[in-house]
Amino acid sequence: MLPNTGRLAGCTVFITGASRGIGKAIALKAAKDGANIVIAAKTTHVNPKLPGTIFTAAEEIEAAGGKALPCTVDVRDEQQISNAVEKAVERFGGIDILVNNASAISLTNTLETPTKRMDLMMNVNTRGTFLTSKACIPYLKKSKIAHILNLSPPLNLNPLWFKQHCAYTIAKYGMSMCVLGMAEEFKGEIAVNALWPKTAIHTAAMDMLGGSGIESQCRKVDIIADAAYSIFKKPKSFTGNFIIDENILREEGIKDFDIYAIKPGHPLLPDFFLDEYPDTITKKMESHDAVPELKEEKSQPPPKPCSGAVAETFRIVKDSLNDDVVKATQAIYQFELSGEDGGTWFLDLKSKGGNVGYGEPSDQADVVMSMSTDDFVKMFSGKLKPTMAFMSGKLKIKGNMTLAIRLEKLMNQMNAKL
Repeated sequence: MLPNTGRLAGCTVFITGASRGIGKAIALKAAKDGANIVIAAKTTHVNPKLPGTIFTAAEEIEAAGGKALPCTVDVRDEQQISNAVEKAVERFGGIDILVNNASAISLTNTLETPTKRMDLMMNVNTRGTFLTSKACIPYLKKSKIAHILNLSPPLNLNPLWFKQHCAYTIAKYGMSMCVLGMAEEFKGEIAVNALWPKTAIHTAAMDMLGGSGIESQCRKVDIIADAAYSIFKKPKSFTGNFIIDENILREEGIKDFDIYAIKPGHPLLPDFFLDEYPDTITKKMESHDAVPELKEEKSQPPPKPCSGAVAETFRIVKDSLNDDVVKATQAIYQFELSGEDGGTWFLDLKSKGGNVGYGEPSDQADVVMSMSTDDFVKMFSGKLKPTMAFMSGKLKIKGNMTLAIRLEKLMNQMNAKL
């Protein structure tokens, strides 16, 4: 872990979305230096699915050595932003650092993105970042530290990152374009940078959607907090950069990244918008109940196969089913497989004891997955992760994405037998 230096003692850090997750982790890191933290977030009442409020975060910040100012802020509301900035300046005398962390996500394609969801993402991600920056800039210009840090990705124009969730990418890239423009506009006065994780990060939202076991493929929020702290230590001349957490920490001398892993040694899910792993691209979990739905490429099923790798895979899956697996999954999956031994297959994890077979299930499938037979066998044998297959275009999904992700847990149990 990156040690604290005390550099941020007495500095005022304004963080949107700081009641939990990455925002709170950055707040706690700065609090250990004795910083003043403005918690600008919406949550004022406990949500059983997403623990943490602006008040519980304030208690943790104070306990860590910082001073906290919890402010109810929906970044879609310009007046709430202005009120929070005024309170911060009145309480602490100014603002030294702004972290634009608040974000909305819906990983849906164009036809499956409702207008209100598109508006939410644009208003929280792009507009919210712009307005919060605008409100803080007059005070940041007076600071000796003067940093704006947006939690947003490098501007990667690879069409891969647009075709499955165009609206989300546009909204998220809006945050990054604020970095591009404001870094140049306020050069010499304010450092404006973006920070993005190399891998999936374990948060409450990830737990809620990914289910049990997903955390083993993630890193802790601490890696983002350490990377942000490293950026805050740099001069105003360090600006206009799109920083990946692991890269800047390597520059700080960190060599052992297992300290950030939830499960050291376990393979990690790469994050969005990075082309380092074109065949192992993951889908980041969403904090809303969006249902990605992609156009299926159906092939005519051949005569019922009685042998082959696909049939053998389903036989092993069937032998592994039990009431506990069914209870934990509660979903019916349909597979549209192209290639040798392909056709339509199903995996019923709703009926007592579970069932598999060739053809369509007796009840409507919750999830339809389309892929080649080769990739199907790789997926169930652990050589190809379904979340990675989806984003690399090898797997097309129609239906409930949460249930699709839940299937990965079952596949991990199959690996030893396949």
